Order: sequence, then C-alpha cells, then structure tokens
Amino acid sequence: MGEPQEKHGGRKIGDSAGNAGFDGAEALAAMGPLHGYWTARRIEQISEEALQINQGTIYASLVRLLQRGWISGARGASENNRKAKFYSITRAGRKRLASEAENWERINGVIGRVLRIAERG
Repeated sequence: MGEPQEKHGGRKIGDSAGNAGFDGAEALAAMGPLHGYWTARRIEQISEEALQINQGTIYASLVRLLQRGWISGARGASENNRKAKFYSITRAGRKRLASEAENWERINGVIGRVLRIAERG
C-alpha cells in the first residue's frame, strides 16, 4: 500500500508510523459518510495539510477496510450529481479504531518517557 506523505521541510516523506486506512476510518468516524475523494481531502484538512493523500492510495485503503469489514460502502450521487461510492465506518471499524487510538496513546507515552530520560542525560 502506498502510504500518506508527510511534508517535512518542504519535501514529502513517507509516514511509516501511520497509514491511510486508519486515517480514512478516522475521517469517516468524524464526518459520517464520504466518498473517496472527500475522504482524502478530509484527512489532509484534519492533518492541517501535513499529510497529502493521492487518489490511488485512498482507494486501495478503502478497499482493504471494506474487505476487513471496518467500513461499508453504498452507491449514491456526489455533490456534482456523478455516481460515487460513499463509505461509512462500521461498528467493527469503530471498535478497531478505538483499539488503534489506545495503542497510539500507549506508544506516545512510552516515547515521551524515553525522551524525558534522554533529556536528563
């Protein structure tokens, strides 16, 4: 899977710590049903443009999340009346997202403790 790209010092670098799939699930949890294009744009907005998601990455991630049952998809019309698939997070997706958020908090705490120890030197 292609990963989101993080801007760093004017260049883009791969965000090896995260993935577009869970960023997409988080966007869907926050915003409700979105089609792929707006899911990618919402991730960029939430990240304050730190993450840039290309269309191939978001659609591959959405397919993977669909296959795992963490999101559902329904056909509909976009804001410009084009056919689009709208994605929503499922109960299983919310449960998995909560678990991932807990894990991130735990990892963040460990890293914080390590950095504080290193500062004391």
